[in-house]
Amino acid sequence: MKKTLFDKVWDAHVVDTIENGPQILYIDKHLIHEVTSPQAFSELENRNIPIFRPKQIVATADHNTPTQNQHLPVSDELSRHQLQELGKNCKKNNITLYELGHKYNGIVHVMAPELGVTQPGMTMVCGDSHTSTHGAFGTIAFGIGTSQVAQVFASQCLLLTKPKSLRVIVNGTLNKGVLPKDVILYIISKLGTSSGTGYFCEYAGDVFENMTMEGRMTVCNMSIEMGARGGMIAPDETTFEYIKGREFAPKGKDFENKVAYWKTLPTDNGATFDKEYVFDAKDIEPMITYGTNPGMGIKISENIPNSENESDKKSLAYMNFTEGESLIGKPINYVFIGSCTNSRIEDFRVAANYIKGKQKAKNVTAWLVPGSRQVEAQIIEEGLKDIFKAAGFELRQPGCSACLAMNDDKIPQGEYCVSTSNRNFEGRQGLGSRTILASPLVAAATAVEGTIIDISKQLV
Repeated sequence: MKKTLFDKVWDAHVVDTIENGPQILYIDKHLIHEVTSPQAFSELENRNIPIFRPKQIVATADHNTPTQNQHLPVSDELSRHQLQELGKNCKKNNITLYELGHKYNGIVHVMAPELGVTQPGMTMVCGDSHTSTHGAFGTIAFGIGTSQVAQVFASQCLLLTKPKSLRVIVNGTLNKGVLPKDVILYIISKLGTSSGTGYFCEYAGDVFENMTMEGRMTVCNMSIEMGARGGMIAPDETTFEYIKGREFAPKGKDFENKVAYWKTLPTDNGATFDKEYVFDAKDIEPMITYGTNPGMGIKISENIPNSENESDKKSLAYMNFTEGESLIGKPINYVFIGSCTNSRIEDFRVAANYIKGKQKAKNVTAWLVPGSRQVEAQIIEEGLKDIFKAAGFELRQPGCSACLAMNDDKIPQGEYCVSTSNRNFEGRQGLGSRTILASPLVAAATAVEGTIIDISKQLV
C-alpha cells in the first residue's frame, strides 16, 4: 500500500489501537515552556505520578520573558513567578532547561531546530499551537493542551484519533520580493482558516523543495492558521545539510544511518490524500492582512474586498478599514520583526539587506527581536546589528515579545502594527491593538517609509 509522509511517521509511532476508537501514539520529544507546564507538573505531583522519561523533554523560557535587561530580575510579578516555577519543576524532575540568560535560550520553536533537537521522522509535542513549525523537518509536530502535557509527562504517549490527510502543492518560480511568509498567507487567504480542520497538511511542489529550512519552518508554523492539526514537508538533502553538525544531531555513522532512514520517509508515488489543492507560484505576490484573522489577506497591490458576512464587517470596523480601500500609504507607527514565525537569522538578513543605508521613519517604533540567543549572536557577528543601529532600529533580546500580549512588549490601543508574527486577532498584541501580518521584507519597508508601500514596485 502506498503511504504518505504523514502515514509513515504516524504508523511507526502507534503503540496500540483501541477497537473502533483512538490510537495510542508514542511521543519522541516533548518541548515545554513556562506558560502551559505548571498545571501539568502540579497534577502529576498531586497524584504522586513521576515524570516517565525526563530525558525526552526539553524546556525553555520564552513567552513571559522581557526583551530588555534580561540580566536583571524580571519585574512583572506573574512572569517572574511562572519562570521561577519552570526552573523549580525542571530541577526537581531532572529536565533540561534553557532558562533566561542561557546560551541556548530562545523561543521553543526556534531553539529546538537550531540545536538539532528536531529531526525527521519524529513525533513532537508542546503546549503551544505553533509546534507545527517542526513539521518542516518531516516530523509530526503539534500543539497540545495542559491535560495532554500531563499525559505525556506520565506516559510519553497520547490517546489520539488519526487526522485525515491534506496536500497543498505549489509549483513554479516565486516572484521577486515574495518570501515564504507570503506563500503561506496566500494559501490561507485562498483556502480560509477552517480548510485544514481535521487534517494534517503536507506541502509539496517546486516552491517548497527550493525553500531553505528556515523558510519551510515559516510555512509549517502557520498551518495552524489554516485550521490544520499540523503541517509537514518531506525531508531531503536541504534538511540533512541543515541538521548535520548541530549540537544534538546524530554524529558520524549514526548520522549516516539516520539519513538512510530519513530518505524512506517522503510520500510514495501514487499515495492518495483525502483532500488536495494546487497553486501556481506566479500568482503569489507580497501579502498583507486587513482583518482580524489570518485568512483576511490580500496582495499588497489589491484593495480590501467586499465583506462576505457580518464577521468580516466586524473585523473591518475593529481595524477601522473600509471595503474597497487600498492600504498603500496607510501610516503605521509600530513594526515588529520577530515571533516563532519570522525571528530566524534569514529573516533579519532580509530586513538588514533592505534597511542598509536607509533610515527608520521618525513616526515608527520598530522592535527587532531575535528568536534565540544564537540568532542574536549571528546578528552581531554578521554586522547586522550595526546596520540596524545606523538606521535607527532597536535590536532587543530574544523572546516571544510582541507576538502576544503576555510580556512588556505591547502595542498601544488603537495603533497599527505591521508584524511578522502569525496571528492578527483582536487584542492579540495588546488591548485594542490592530495587527497587520506581513513578511520581514514588507515590515522592514514599512518601518523605513512610515507607511505601507507596494514593495514589489521597488524590486522590478
